[in-house]
Amino acid sequence: MKLKLARASVTAKPKSIDTDKIEEELDKKSIFYFDKDNSHKDLKALIEHFEEKDYSVYMREVKFGLDDEEYLYEVHIVK
Repeated sequence: MKLKLARASVTAKPKSIDTDKIEEELDKKSIFYFDKDNSHKDLKALIEHFEEKDYSVYMREVKFGLDDEEYLYEVHIVK
């Protein structure tokens, strides 16, 4: 499954990452930021994927501006 990482700036395009790459990076970090262009269904599938592998996953929406469209998803994945 491919998801879009959060953009580095408002005008940048989001980079993609798949679940295998996320699993590799879990040794280094446990918090990932995903772009608002990801569907809620895909994010729920990500959560279920890691919960099946006995990880604890927490997701929240983070607003970074006053506009309703200025948000991203923060996902914590811990063992």
